[in-house]
Amino acid sequence: MRFIESRLFAATSLLWLAAQILLGSPATAARHPRYGGTLRVEVHALRVSLDPREWQAGSLESATNQKMAELVFERLVALDNYGRFQPALATEWSHDGSTKRWRFLIRAGVKFPDGTALGAEDVVAALQPLLPATEQISASGNAIVIQSSVPEPDLLEQLASGRYFVYRALASGVLVGTGPFVLGEVPMGGGQGAEQNPGSSRSQASGAATSPGGGVHLYFRANQEAWSGRPFLDGIDVTLGVPPLRAMFDVQLGKADLIELVPELVPRARQANLRVWSSEPLTMYGLRFDDTQVAASDVRLREAFSLSLDRGTMASVLLQKQAEPAAALLPQWLSGYAFLFGVDTNLERAKELRRALPANEAAGAALLRLRVDPAGDLAKLLGERVAVNARQAAIRVEVIARPVPRAGAATSAPADPPAGVHLFAWHYSSLSPRAELDSLFAAYNLTEPSAVNAASTDHEQLYARERRVLEDRRVLPLIVEAESVGLGANVRDWMPARWGEWHLDDVWLEELPETAVADSSHTGNSAVETLPRPRPVAPGAKP
Repeated sequence: MRFIESRLFAATSLLWLAAQILLGSPATAARHPRYGGTLRVEVHALRVSLDPREWQAGSLESATNQKMAELVFERLVALDNYGRFQPALATEWSHDGSTKRWRFLIRAGVKFPDGTALGAEDVVAALQPLLPATEQISASGNAIVIQSSVPEPDLLEQLASGRYFVYRALASGVLVGTGPFVLGEVPMGGGQGAEQNPGSSRSQASGAATSPGGGVHLYFRANQEAWSGRPFLDGIDVTLGVPPLRAMFDVQLGKADLIELVPELVPRARQANLRVWSSEPLTMYGLRFDDTQVAASDVRLREAFSLSLDRGTMASVLLQKQAEPAAALLPQWLSGYAFLFGVDTNLERAKELRRALPANEAAGAALLRLRVDPAGDLAKLLGERVAVNARQAAIRVEVIARPVPRAGAATSAPADPPAGVHLFAWHYSSLSPRAELDSLFAAYNLTEPSAVNAASTDHEQLYARERRVLEDRRVLPLIVEAESVGLGANVRDWMPARWGEWHLDDVWLEELPETAVADSSHTGNSAVETLPRPRPVAPGAKP
């Protein structure tokens, strides 16, 4: 078993199962899953894109995009919580001895919502724009072949995560998939919002419908013809742009079934006996330096800056212990070696390095400007905390925060003065450590020595790659943050993946006695069935 499989998943599988049992109700095991109902979901994002070709690697927006896309699209393979690869749209796979040539047999009998069958050509058309330039994909009968110019021993990890969904692009530009749900019209009379215009490709592509109250919704209806079996839910109604505090109140009052929780509200939600689930750390906040300002190009200043940072306070106070101090670019659960990097705060040494700098740097004629790139209160607070820490080491820092976008506001704004430091956020989306490092290095133009074997998936080589980049201190990791979810009392079989996938096709809604009558018109519950939906087992699969 490869390193990522053993180190990433096996060590915590029993703890994870225990957490799932604690999240469930003691009476759940005595009840059969039931079909019907609409799951009401509230998220913070103002906009969602269901086109994987548009997603920007590492962006915070990609997290919500991926969760919504998982309802409509599927991948060739999947990964369970034990690190075992499971067949999805591919039933078998194999590779040559060099792992440069991979072959995947496409599942027969899979259909798109219009009844047309999924073919190898559809997989090729979907994945080719998403694959890196080193990989080419072609159809061979009912199979596809991926040929790479470099060894790809981690190709399954790549294809089981991130944006590698299979879809078909219609002439209107709408993307359709084979997943458990179909992007549909918001039901009339159900209190879920206004009906979409079926003839508007723009509304269909974005999946947005505006209700009379101003809320923007996505509605996903159950795919009755899904090859994996009909999901238990009749539909999922997603409300976009819900403020965090209001979302928590909504789930407590029974107006929502599943919500996103921001870190500062997680302790409060637990104190209120709300069911809370948290993922592994999925988002890194860090600093990156460039040469726009002369001071930022001095490695001694960057070292002093790093030693002044109190990452522990950022994680425990600003993020209410819902984050961990970070010294590595990849989190421990993904790489397995993050613990080898140390997180040190040494204010006296930082002051000593600062005093050794030329007079015109950092505390001289010009301030060191820190630009907060991500929007939101959390990023702004982190930027202000970084500035406070730096000033304690006599490094003068000015924080420049990104203005919060407002609806209808002009897009043009005065250009900010050049900044030598940027606070950035990076969302982990790939289960391949090598692919994640490649994306991060490419996004921020982090150069590596020519002698580095960038194609290697060996954890020692990956550690060496990170160490060489971090030694230059052009990138300073700060914290890694988990994602948290609040669940209503009626949500059953909540079995998400540790890396953030929600798996809403497994969820069903229990009709609680005290709220069943009041909520029946809102959720649209259908007749109760006691048989679980079928899950076919593919013969010949190679986990």
